[in-house]
Amino acid sequence: MRPSATSPFNIPDRLSVKTDPQLIAHDDQHLSRIADSLRQKITDLTGRLSTLRREPGGRGQAGVQRDAEIHRYARQLNVLQRFGMDLCLGRIVRTDHPEPIYIGRSGLTDSDGRRLLVDWRAPAAEPFFAATHATTMGLISRRRYRWAHGQVVDYWDEVFAPEELNGRAALDDQSAFIASLGASRSPQMRDVLATIQADQDAIIRAGSLGALVVDGGPGTGKTVVALHRAARLIYSEPRLTSGRGGLLFIGPTQAYRSYVEDVLPSLGEDNVQICTLRDFLVEGNSAIDEPDPEVAHLKSSRRLLEAIEVAVTLHEQPPTQGMSVETPWADLWIGPEEWREAFDAVDPGTPHNQARPQVWESLVEILTDKIDGYDELSISQLRKYAAQDEELQQRIVSAWPLLDPTSVVADLWSAPEYLGKCAPWLTPKELELLQREEPRAWTVSDLPLLDAARQRIGDPEHARQERRRQAAINAEREQMSLVVDDLISADRDGNDGEGLVTMLRQDDLQRPLVDDAALPHTDPDILAGPFGHIIVDEAQELTDTEWDMVLRRCPSRSLTIVGDRAQARQGFTETWQERLQRVGLQTITRTTLSINYRTPKEIMAEAGLVIRRILPDANVPESIRNTGIPVTQRSASDLDQVIQDWLVRHEDGIACVIGAPAFAARPRVRSMMPEDVKGLEFDFVVLVEPDDLSVGGGKAVDHYVAMTRATQQLVILTHS
Repeated sequence: MRPSATSPFNIPDRLSVKTDPQLIAHDDQHLSRIADSLRQKITDLTGRLSTLRREPGGRGQAGVQRDAEIHRYARQLNVLQRFGMDLCLGRIVRTDHPEPIYIGRSGLTDSDGRRLLVDWRAPAAEPFFAATHATTMGLISRRRYRWAHGQVVDYWDEVFAPEELNGRAALDDQSAFIASLGASRSPQMRDVLATIQADQDAIIRAGSLGALVVDGGPGTGKTVVALHRAARLIYSEPRLTSGRGGLLFIGPTQAYRSYVEDVLPSLGEDNVQICTLRDFLVEGNSAIDEPDPEVAHLKSSRRLLEAIEVAVTLHEQPPTQGMSVETPWADLWIGPEEWREAFDAVDPGTPHNQARPQVWESLVEILTDKIDGYDELSISQLRKYAAQDEELQQRIVSAWPLLDPTSVVADLWSAPEYLGKCAPWLTPKELELLQREEPRAWTVSDLPLLDAARQRIGDPEHARQERRRQAAINAEREQMSLVVDDLISADRDGNDGEGLVTMLRQDDLQRPLVDDAALPHTDPDILAGPFGHIIVDEAQELTDTEWDMVLRRCPSRSLTIVGDRAQARQGFTETWQERLQRVGLQTITRTTLSINYRTPKEIMAEAGLVIRRILPDANVPESIRNTGIPVTQRSASDLDQVIQDWLVRHEDGIACVIGAPAFAARPRVRSMMPEDVKGLEFDFVVLVEPDDLSVGGGKAVDHYVAMTRATQQLVILTHS
């Protein structure tokens, strides 16, 4: 008996055995309830959103709360409308719970409060992903669904306790998981939530304390694990996203970012910033690779960051000559020691440009202490007199000037004597190597130094905007003071000036009356941090100074570090422990993924030979699938024909030509260079072998990475 036309099931005739009511009757009813609840939920959310959007925006906290509610409802609605019934991943049956428990991309209850779906991140859902035949976690069975157009077109059962099933499972030889691995690629990564495996799930659900290293070769699902871990951490540890920055995900390239950016929203999360290291700085948009390897090596050293500190400190030298400040009370003397006292009063960690107001306030206090019997009024007047003293202002500006971080770094590359003063450990040859004709022709190797300079100095435009903001605040308060004077004058007859209105003279009561929303604001740098947790993918490529860029945004040192030593273009002879301790991490846990779920055995056999020539202990993962299609070699002159033949034979899927810069991309065929394909995957890869493959480890690593991008077929083109 086949399910009715309104059933959630649409099993093809070749799988008719799976339509037995004994197998799917319970699912049929439960999935129908899910469908009804989804329709109602979508209607309710649509109505709430419509109502909220019609309401006035409001000001201050009320406006913020309204916007947050709109965002929350819109996010929920987006997930429900996007997936519909595909929200349900599958079900588990436990030995201690006779009714099946259904697992979803998000939780779902019906109008009576009955739980229809358990969120995949909840502890109750863990056995769906983590149970194995060795560790059943109390399961009798697990069922995964395959959806198409809102109906189940196939499902796959795993049995852990056959004696308790009583025939209520459909057993077949073809795993839905293995079949999904062979599905055609698309231009963007798809989430693979329904097929997460136990070794991957253990990493996804690990806690956030310290640094967790996920070491795995190509095809082991490192990126999948990292993305799903991000969604899991947001759900299970909301404290990580309660601060300013939330959770940050750093990938290797813009192509990678575009490829994965849709995964987290598909998991119901959009509270994650996804970026590359280039995105930290506006200069990263145009930065080129460092052309000289020696220069790149020098700039990768954390010691060179010390030159930034020295360069900035040279602009924070107190005047050595005293001066007199004229006031109505007396001529007040500021000597060299008092200048040093004012300069030393800056709070530790304050950026250079933001610190000058602190120097100014300290000077005002020093001058105030020189006035006998000073009061609040005299302090206010003294500020005005000091601000009008041109010599005093010039001294401060000269001794503590506003700096531009890019100018500070550019100066290092344009004057060897100056660089030598800031970095005295450099040899004359190294000083010369670091100079260049155009000091602002930024390279990728400059970015960590620019980032350190921006952290130490601050944004000069931000400092200017803050001065304008403070001036606006002062003007608002002055106007408010006039209003308060009028109110007190009007109130004096009836209350002798001692009532609530008189209290408005107090500064702490006047401050809330200033309309903060109307003041000038600086747009926040959303990538500045601090972040509660940072995930770094392809972390084997980061230099020591690039690690500094990451760690200064993560003071908690709560990180997920994903990578593969064998895929490091510049080599990676240390262990992960050694590398990470060297850059300042202490609490480090390492876990390994060793099963290749993506790359067929035929391809990995060839790729393993390439990488083990330069790194004998490379973590070459074991593939669990084969396609029966051998790796073939053709002549580079056959490129167009190879691509055309594949397009004719395959109506869908994505191909990529790697290593042929002259080849123009076309529909379903991309053209990329080996150094840009990390983290990506394609159905068909045509790899043009370089002439000098045996020269240098970097070429061999690129070749290995490019070979392992294919999920179905690899053709290598040679020039011979």
